[in-house]
Amino acid sequence: MSFATADLYDEHGEDLQSVTTQMISVGGVHRFTGPIRTVRCFESNVEVKKLVATPGDGAVLVVDGQGSMNRALLGDNVARTAMENGWAGVIVNAPVRDRVELGTLQIGVKALGTNPALHR
Repeated sequence: MSFATADLYDEHGEDLQSVTTQMISVGGVHRFTGPIRTVRCFESNVEVKKLVATPGDGAVLVVDGQGSMNRALLGDNVARTAMENGWAGVIVNAPVRDRVELGTLQIGVKALGTNPALHR
């Protein structure tokens, strides 16, 4: 898949939805697109795990972690599950963990940063 976000904006204008929060790309796929599904959670990835265990059908999961940097909401195991279930990517408004491993997976992952702490 090859596209430039700026070119898409030029073509679609205000009909295009984009994330304005500055995030880092940590997945093995840096450009991804798809219908959006959202989940809101705070410092717990229980709902994220449930959603990625369902068929993604090329969708992008947007995780509203409310910007908290205290707990990672996605790691390599959950991202691998998402990849295996056909999700195009995950955008996390919080940190992720397992950055090196995430970079080896063929799924898009964007996040605010990293933190090894995970909700238990």
